[in-house]
Amino acid sequence: MTDAEDRKPQSDEARSAFTPPVGVAATAEAESSTTSEFALPEGLAVSKPGTDSETTSEFSVPDGLDVAPPQSVESEGSAFNPPSTYSSKQPPPAFTPPSGVPAVSLTRDVPWQDRMRTMLRMPVTERPAPESVQRHDEAGPAVPRVLDLTLRIGELLLAGGEGAEDVEAAMFAVCRSYGLDRCEPNVTFTLLAISYQPSLVDDPVTASRTVRRRSPDYTRLAAVYQLVDDLSDDETHVSLEEAYRRLAEIRRNRHPYSGWALTAASGLLAGSASVLVGGGFLVFVSAAIGAMLGDRLAWLCAGRGLPEFYQFTAAAMPPAAIGVALTLAHADVKASAVITGGLFALLPGRALVAGVQDGLTGFYITASARLLEVLYFFVGIVTGVLTVLYFGVQLGANLNPDAALGGDPHPWLQIAASLGLSLAFAVLLQQERSTVLMVTLNGGVAWVVFGAMHYTGGISPVASTAVAAGVVGLFGQLLARYRFASALPYTTAAIGPLLPGSATYFGLLGIAQNEVDSGLTSLTKAVALAMAIAIGVNLGSEISRIFLRIGSPEKRRAAKRTRGF
Repeated sequence: MTDAEDRKPQSDEARSAFTPPVGVAATAEAESSTTSEFALPEGLAVSKPGTDSETTSEFSVPDGLDVAPPQSVESEGSAFNPPSTYSSKQPPPAFTPPSGVPAVSLTRDVPWQDRMRTMLRMPVTERPAPESVQRHDEAGPAVPRVLDLTLRIGELLLAGGEGAEDVEAAMFAVCRSYGLDRCEPNVTFTLLAISYQPSLVDDPVTASRTVRRRSPDYTRLAAVYQLVDDLSDDETHVSLEEAYRRLAEIRRNRHPYSGWALTAASGLLAGSASVLVGGGFLVFVSAAIGAMLGDRLAWLCAGRGLPEFYQFTAAAMPPAAIGVALTLAHADVKASAVITGGLFALLPGRALVAGVQDGLTGFYITASARLLEVLYFFVGIVTGVLTVLYFGVQLGANLNPDAALGGDPHPWLQIAASLGLSLAFAVLLQQERSTVLMVTLNGGVAWVVFGAMHYTGGISPVASTAVAAGVVGLFGQLLARYRFASALPYTTAAIGPLLPGSATYFGLLGIAQNEVDSGLTSLTKAVALAMAIAIGVNLGSEISRIFLRIGSPEKRRAAKRTRGF
């Protein structure tokens, strides 16, 4: 073929309408195939991973915009499964400060309350290794279930009147028993919260529970303490299911004393208190009848759903009304002693001691709430008594404040009255029958100390009350540590003879008779006595811990509190 023939164009029959123009390269496959008008121009074609015959969806990513497939994520599991980083045999290491962590070993012979309280006062990074005494498998129990059990135990303790620090110690003991060492409990007046973080790189697990009802049942309180003690003991293996079962039994247990037994105990308490302030047999009977009527009236108000403020107001009226009625009838009875005895059964000594104890141990929010509760109860009592005294004064009742203090005290009679008062107080708090005798003797010892200092030694009643309350706290704490139980059943009822019932009544009577100065002076004395009781009980408890064997100097340094600055 010549050059002229090469430059000769081809005929129309040899050319296709879809043949690319001259100068545009085309593959042999493209020359022999027919394309669609929706196809990409050949110059913009991109390589495809598949073959030409594959069909793609309109929702698929264009081939040229393919991205790397995402990494496989863990399948969504149950909230009750332990974290993936959790291992019972090899727990995640805690953060180690540059200065190092002091070696602190807590021996098993120390009560769990002291061990947990010591670790709670330490920073999280300085706490010793967890005491995993209740694990039965390699994976360990589910973290949320352990936290739920911890909150339920803390709820029963807080509702029973336990102090915030002791509730936190019990919650911390339960968590550490199941291997959760990096946990932080938080207790307020109505809210319990706990947070657990497996390691510094894992998200924390937090749970909370609200305490709505409070009932002073020390039998239930002792059972909960026994459960926590078993969980903290390495020789007693309690699974999580077994702990839930025992906790359900504790909730279902009936009170050891019936309602009418509590009413009779209220009468015995008021009668014994009236004898302490100089009353005789007729005063004892009158005060007991007034207190029992007030107790039944308070039960009636509670059944109608009235708040506790109105229950205290209603319960304070019958003893005051009986005292005013005896005065108007010109009976040879010390009406002031009758009214004072009725007030003893209503004074919130339990809440007062718990509130001051929380304040002294650094739980200021909880202490403020408890003391505010005490203030409302006290205002309710004042309202009920003042209402009756006001109408009694208007009717011509000549109430003499000095009538209750007349006569020389009879030591043996007053000691017997103090024992009866402590016994009745223990029954009202639903204590175990095995602890009633000890707390009764503790109350008698407290009154002997008070009488020896005040009546014999001539020391001021505030100082005498503080020392007697300190003896109560000391003996109560030692008895509690001996039985690995709560100290409340051994201290709360024993402070009954020391409650400022007479000072409260004299203050209210002075206000009712328009003697505001003398009334406020007596009320101030009542507040001082109440604070002396609370501080003395707490101080006695702290002194008992000094004599308890904590161990090495490192452990004592770890248990120290901050000085606040």
